[in-house]
Amino acid sequence: MKQKIISYLHTIKEDLFNLSKYLYENPEESFYEYKSCNYLINMLKNNNFKVTENYLQIPTAFYAEYGSGHPKICYICEYDAATKEGHITGHNLISAMSIGASLSLAKVLQNFKSGTIIVLGCPGEFISGAKVTMTKQGTFEDIDVVLMAHPDVENAETGTSMAVLPVKIKYISKEAIFNSKEGVYSSLDACTFIFNSLSFLKNGFEKDCTIDGIIIENGNSPCLLSKESTLKFYIRTPKMFQACDIEKKVKELAKTVSSLMNLEYEISIPELPYDELIPNKSLSRIFAHNLKEVGIIDTVQPKNTFAGLSLGTVSHVVPCIHPYISIVEDKSIKYSTTEFASATISNFALDKVLKTASALAITGLDLLEKEELLQEVKVEFYENIKKHKNKPCKEL
Repeated sequence: MKQKIISYLHTIKEDLFNLSKYLYENPEESFYEYKSCNYLINMLKNNNFKVTENYLQIPTAFYAEYGSGHPKICYICEYDAATKEGHITGHNLISAMSIGASLSLAKVLQNFKSGTIIVLGCPGEFISGAKVTMTKQGTFEDIDVVLMAHPDVENAETGTSMAVLPVKIKYISKEAIFNSKEGVYSSLDACTFIFNSLSFLKNGFEKDCTIDGIIIENGNSPCLLSKESTLKFYIRTPKMFQACDIEKKVKELAKTVSSLMNLEYEISIPELPYDELIPNKSLSRIFAHNLKEVGIIDTVQPKNTFAGLSLGTVSHVVPCIHPYISIVEDKSIKYSTTEFASATISNFALDKVLKTASALAITGLDLLEKEELLQEVKVEFYENIKKHKNKPCKEL
């Protein structure tokens, strides 16, 4: 059956190349990926997948399935592009890998009494990925494993990611005031005070805990200050409970400044938070073995990323992998650049897509064939959950 999977993938390699190229040539911003979403849905429908469009009332999300019963093997498609930059992180290839894996695994599913292949179309990864909403809505509770791979400049096994908690603080003056007016604090004064205070507050954080991406928004007039000023930033920590502890301090600071300056204020979460990614070593081992079997042998140690991943939230509900696959032949190319985006439609990248899709599909096959492997993955998952149990964040 492994050979059938590999052989079938070679028969659809042009389709996968065309998919990668279409997404590359039609980059769409987060949650506006209409062309990309339709292209993927049509491919799945043409291969007899049952597709639910507008999934969870997210216009560019979908839920596709083939087969019935357990185990349920889920593949993830991401397809948004960076605003004005295109596919600089290779989301077009994530979709090609997952579509290739799901279509090829479907060709051998008839050999099993039960089993379901699920493909999730997950828009908006650049801004509060839809996977977080899907997790909160229970999408992953009946799924056995989630498999995906991410393009990169090196091969690496699944590591951890950071927990990310977005925060927005708005201060409101009673009226718009002139810069020269004395005896009164403006909303901008409050945001500036918070901005400077956070720099000192960070000195007391635990290792690898930080606040970044601080932006102050105010009116555009050089003379008249707006009634409202807003401060946005991200609390980034190895574990979500650490972010929650920092958030409590930020709330106290915001309240104190409001009292000192006699200003109203609002504090909120402008985007969905991302939990840290919990890697599943058993599932990673199975995939890494299959990756070597198809010819990608130079994998390195697990990659821990400073970025936040929406898959992190998913990994607290179901076993996941998020390995990294080099798609560049020229080692001078940097990740998240226009050169990297161009590399995604090279013949070298297409070869990596085929091999990675093969490994993803064969990993699904292993879990369908060998109940003991799936049991091993799940036992580790539940042990990990006990260790990573987060303290719940209170609502802002």
